Amino acid sequence: MSVFARASEGLALMLALVFGTGAAGAQTTPPARVVSMNLCTDQLALMLAAPGQLVSGSYLAHDGVVAPLRDAARSLPANRGLAEEIYLLQPDLVLAGRYSTVATVAMLQRLGVPVIRFEPEYSLDDIEDALAQMGTALGRETEAEALIADFRDDRARLAAYQAQVRAGTEVPRAVLYSARGWTGGSNTLSGDILRAAGLRNLADEMGFEWGGMVALETLLMADPDRLILGQPARNPEGWSEARALLHHPALRHSRAFRAGVAANDRDWVCGTPFVLDAVARLIDETTP
Repeated sequence: MSVFARASEGLALMLALVFGTGAAGAQTTPPARVVSMNLCTDQLALMLAAPGQLVSGSYLAHDGVVAPLRDAARSLPANRGLAEEIYLLQPDLVLAGRYSTVATVAMLQRLGVPVIRFEPEYSLDDIEDALAQMGTALGRETEAEALIADFRDDRARLAAYQAQVRAGTEVPRAVLYSARGWTGGSNTLSGDILRAAGLRNLADEMGFEWGGMVALETLLMADPDRLILGQPARNPEGWSEARALLHHPALRHSRAFRAGVAANDRDWVCGTPFVLDAVARLIDETTP
């Protein structure tokens, strides 16, 4: 057994001795104390939780660059996904992402704390599933159903608007371009946002269904109509090697850049109804 594993088990035992450990059984009543340790479960829980039900969210939810519900999140204590701090909050339920800290999730489960892990959303359809799952987890099924109904209505109105403004025009070719030249394909949430906005994803032409790295020279030769750049840096005055490519003079003088750049902002990050705001802005920003 590794030193880390022995230390983890020792901490788990210590916490259990101090606070007691219950069996992780099925929830029979809505959880009264819920902790979220993932940015995207933060957003879903903030939209659906009953007053006082969510007692802590991840520290990322306090960052307005990536979190649409920053102001609501800042009314709650933030956690950094550490098992010790989460256990001390005495949660009835912990919300995590599929790829949230594995060691933390494993330790909490050994301590008998119920943990529900949410899969990433890869499409707008997946958002309905995530809302339904969160509603069930929190005992807020009625509220989730209402939110899903509103989401469907908004999607329908947005689709009709997109069809109207694109009617009779050639479908623009667009590319998502993020730090180090990463682009998202059609099998990603970002790719579905492009599709909903009535844009052709350049990644498909390059064979990137899920995504991949695109050299600047390749992008310029492909000559897309529109450019969607990755999220702005948290420190606009600072310099990041990963983002340096997005400031390259050749990119800044490209036809797509001169046509107007859209931003892959906080509404794109998680699979929530806020993605429709991203779709709406993208339609307006890419319509001549």
